[in-house]
Amino acid sequence: MTNISRRALFAAPTLLAMPAIAQGDDRPTLTIAVQKLSNSNTFEPPREQSNVGFRIHGLYAEQLVGTNWLGNADLVPGLATAWRRRDASTLELTLRPGVRFHDGREMTAEDVAFSFGARLFGTQGSSGAGQSTVLAGTATKEPPAEVIAVSRRTYPGLARIEIVDRHTVRFVNRSPDVTLEGRIAQSVGAILSREAFAAAPSWLEWGRAPVGTGPYRIAEFRPDTALVMEAHDAYWGGRPPARRLRFVEVPEVSGRVNGLFSGEYDFACDIPPDQISVVERNSRFEVLGSPINNIRKLAFDKSNPVLADARIRRAMSHAIDRQVLVDTLWAGRTVIPRGMQLESYGAMYLPDWENPRFDLAEARRLLREANYQGQPITYRLLNNYYTNQVASGQIAVEMWRAAGLNVQIEMMENFAQVTARTPGRGVRDWSNTSIFGDPVAGILRSFGPRTEAERTGEWSSATFNETSAALETETDLTRRRELFRRLLTILEREDPGYIVLHQAAAFTAKRKDIQWRAAKGWAMVFSQGNLRVRA
Repeated sequence: MTNISRRALFAAPTLLAMPAIAQGDDRPTLTIAVQKLSNSNTFEPPREQSNVGFRIHGLYAEQLVGTNWLGNADLVPGLATAWRRRDASTLELTLRPGVRFHDGREMTAEDVAFSFGARLFGTQGSSGAGQSTVLAGTATKEPPAEVIAVSRRTYPGLARIEIVDRHTVRFVNRSPDVTLEGRIAQSVGAILSREAFAAAPSWLEWGRAPVGTGPYRIAEFRPDTALVMEAHDAYWGGRPPARRLRFVEVPEVSGRVNGLFSGEYDFACDIPPDQISVVERNSRFEVLGSPINNIRKLAFDKSNPVLADARIRRAMSHAIDRQVLVDTLWAGRTVIPRGMQLESYGAMYLPDWENPRFDLAEARRLLREANYQGQPITYRLLNNYYTNQVASGQIAVEMWRAAGLNVQIEMMENFAQVTARTPGRGVRDWSNTSIFGDPVAGILRSFGPRTEAERTGEWSSATFNETSAALETETDLTRRRELFRRLLTILEREDPGYIVLHQAAAFTAKRKDIQWRAAKGWAMVFSQGNLRVRA
């Protein structure tokens, strides 16, 4: 068993009561060093739709439809054992019997209706509120505006949840949706305890310790410092193999690596490729990881007076040599996707689509045509929230400079500063995660009606919105592919909203004596069958 350092253990008093650990429990306590715990300092999944949130969501909260993160990220039974289509707009699911929340209650259809109703949309005119009884106290904890906005974006066609019986529910859409199963698999749709929500003193206190069904429960949270999870021994999937998981926020790569070497941490996340050989020179450690279901991009604010001209944004796209970024910063350990899409989209994947080519001559021609006179363009940059973010940003600035663009880096402390509607907002780093294999799970999570790009005023297009709405309700595969191609044409050619850089890759360093497999996404899996500490 790994010991937690005295510095970590006594750093601050606990905020939540720590359950007693049974005497003689020989399961390990593991400490995981991460770059960031949470951007919102909460753990309600719709409030923390981020790379760091995706890493831990599945440990404490689960969806009706699960994702096989250790396999091909295909959809698998989760809290529902089966689902069937009644028609193009209706999906019926059979709930897994005997599932226990962290508060000891059995999960029922009422919890599902609550989780997709008042919890996501509020109690006033909430779409998807279904037939669930709203418990006393729920109405006093209306979800924050951000939660409602994310929920409406994730489930734009949801009309209601019908409770058939204690263990059967129906999702009824206002319009056809061939992606409904995948939408339900997104972490926004986690099933949480309606009674625990009603009993929570405030939404913030609920958001910092939501009561779910996962293999671990949130036991303690100190913002910007540490998150502790305890084993949920009544877990339907079997007794969790660790008795405690402790996530510690360590912003600097060197601090995470040095803490791993010293024995303070058992895992160190977000390892850049140039540190992999450093870690593996020590025979006690190894690094696992691969490209994942996320695409890194640079996003434009077209309300910026300079970037309002689409020709300048197109010029910036042609000035970026993606292969140089992959070769120099990622040692060839990731790939360049064909636009904002992944091969996991299957029949919806467009193999003939190409990114705007690297072409300095074309970039300069476009700048001349736009009569660009060297006006400064601000690039708001965070200090390595994304692995290699600063180095990637610095290289991009030099590439733009070679084309004649005057892009100036402005360092920011957090995402709120990056996206704030203040003068000078121009370019920023962003990423796009596809939770399931369809464009609806990727590009339409960021762009289109009710998305972050539109809400922050960075990018919107009436034509794009009309096309995206058509894609979401279309059932014919050929027509859906045509609509997807049109979306890519608008966003990557005609009216650029971003520059695709490369597929994200996640690398985790760990002790070799811990048997553990890395997922094909941000998620860290510590359930039965994926964790064992060798004696």
